[in-house]
Amino acid sequence: MKRKIKPFRVIGAAAAFALLALVCVLSALGAEGTVADENGFARCDPTKVMGAEACAKCHEAEINVWHTTPHFGTFDTLHRKPEAKQIAEKLGLRSVKRNETCTKCHYTPQEVDGRQRIVAGVSCESCHGAARDWIDVHSDYGGENVTKEMETPAHREQRIKAAVAAGMNNPANLYSIARQCLACHTAPDEQLVNVGGHAAGTEDFELVAWSQGMILHNLLESGGTMIAPSPIERLRVMYVVGVMADLEASMRATAAATQKATYGVTAARRAAGLKKRLYAISEIVDNPQIAAATKAALAVELKLNNSEALRSAADEIARQAYEFAATADGAQLAAIDQLLPKPEAYKWEAAKR
Repeated sequence: MKRKIKPFRVIGAAAAFALLALVCVLSALGAEGTVADENGFARCDPTKVMGAEACAKCHEAEINVWHTTPHFGTFDTLHRKPEAKQIAEKLGLRSVKRNETCTKCHYTPQEVDGRQRIVAGVSCESCHGAARDWIDVHSDYGGENVTKEMETPAHREQRIKAAVAAGMNNPANLYSIARQCLACHTAPDEQLVNVGGHAAGTEDFELVAWSQGMILHNLLESGGTMIAPSPIERLRVMYVVGVMADLEASMRATAAATQKATYGVTAARRAAGLKKRLYAISEIVDNPQIAAATKAALAVELKLNNSEALRSAADEIARQAYEFAATADGAQLAAIDQLLPKPEAYKWEAAKR
């Protein structure tokens, strides 16, 4: 069933600026427009962030949906929360909005004339990558007077490839988006957890349930009037990719741990559970990428002082996840339907009850 959205309204510059920051993170595979953090996660380069206005003229419908989500609201609310202030105080941070520990996951930073400022909560470029190098390619449908409706299939394919090459995380490859989610939903910062008392990731995060929930913004099929749920074939691929991306991120978090405390223990336990889920998938689906990722996962021990092996395994899982997302035929994955979360478990449905 398609979800209706409220009538569109014209938004001002200040509101529009809050759209470009969903989770500025790529994977260890690397891409243009990103910078690596201390744990090897890639994040948006503030010097290449354009801000929501750059997306608004073509994606107003998506922006209106985003305005209803916690990703948008964090810009105005997070720094006021007592628990956020307590974490900052424990870490010796003067402001939630003025340090990379918090901003790399909760906000969108933009650098202009050598000065950095926060322009949004979690928004477009957080998921799709800092846009400076790819936005013109992304919005070129074949010429000055050619609209999106007039674009040829061949040009669309070429346009997407060119935008991806320039640094865009296009949802045509589900892994390119999944890695953005998990880089923050696994809380990749040991001191933040062990000293600050921040949660060690989102415990119940699962890609299908969360992406098909309140942040769902697929309006392309309806021309901007209805939000279309993903078809079952795409959900099957999404589920597998989500497990792989979560396992990769959890292994990177485990590799970053320097002591046996909340951060490292939680990351290792999460990775162990995901190993089991990936193995269960490999038992019912005959696929070379799933098999290779499972082999890499099972071959490495989840323990302290094993960083090199853990990161190597995470790199291999990342490669296989990207290839799986690019080549898998969801029509051939019906065996995993038993593992998929039911629509009533989607996060926007749960929020209604």
